[in-house]
Amino acid sequence: MMALSARSVSTGSSAVTRLMPRPLLVVLTAVLLLITGLPILYMLFASVNSDAGVAAGQFWPSEFSLDSYLRIWSTINLGSYLVNSFLVGLAVSVASATLATGAAYVLARFHFGARTTILRSLVAVQGLPGTLMVLPVFVVFSSLGQALGIAVIGSLWGLFLAQLSFALPLSIWILATYIRGLPIELEEAARTDGANNFQVLLRIVLPLSWPAIIVAAVLALLHSWNDVLFASVLTSPQTRTVAVGLQTFAASQEGGPLPLYSQLMAASLVAALPVAILYLTFQRYLVGGMTAGAVK
Repeated sequence: MMALSARSVSTGSSAVTRLMPRPLLVVLTAVLLLITGLPILYMLFASVNSDAGVAAGQFWPSEFSLDSYLRIWSTINLGSYLVNSFLVGLAVSVASATLATGAAYVLARFHFGARTTILRSLVAVQGLPGTLMVLPVFVVFSSLGQALGIAVIGSLWGLFLAQLSFALPLSIWILATYIRGLPIELEEAARTDGANNFQVLLRIVLPLSWPAIIVAAVLALLHSWNDVLFASVLTSPQTRTVAVGLQTFAASQEGGPLPLYSQLMAASLVAALPVAILYLTFQRYLVGGMTAGAVK
């Protein structure tokens, strides 16, 4: 009798939590996979097709060839663009996670007058369109370069400062939300043993906050890797990132006698591969870190 009751409760719970019938769920899942997978599949087929075949509108390649993957390193200068993106993205990721950890700990555990204003401003900054900030950032960096007598516009470190300023607020907010969900009793016990604030942060908060730190670092790297707006304004032909390099190459192919669309698709897949590997590697941290600490 008890087993029958437990089975009925389980069946009822499953029926309640299921938002739609299974056949409809299967159909919707298949449609979503088709919508998201079809462009990727087209890029894959186009990258192993000839430039003439892609220009003719062929979906299935008339001949399979990997020549485009060999030519992109000289035609598009993809290697240099990837190195620039890696350098800037890694620097933004590490600096954003490091600075955000200390700032988030202060905002989450210490009470002072401007604390609420700072937290609200972090959310407000995320709502500012990047297009409104391009001109002010360019003017400030140009004036800074003239005052210091060094090149800021067109340098990798100038792009690093610009992307860090936009990645840091989100990183602070993620880490502050996560740290607020950590049990404060551990910190109080450490202070009872004589630990100061820095030791509490280093030995208690930091080891417990690794999921959120990884989330903040990965999101900062993805933001830097995908940025086109600021990278197109603040870089030179020698310091272009891969996103700007692909955009410039695509624009140069419009109206040409034989657009190198096959090479463009191959370069796009190569540029997207590091991001896909990064996401698959840290997927469990991204899911856990974004949800942990959201409910106290």
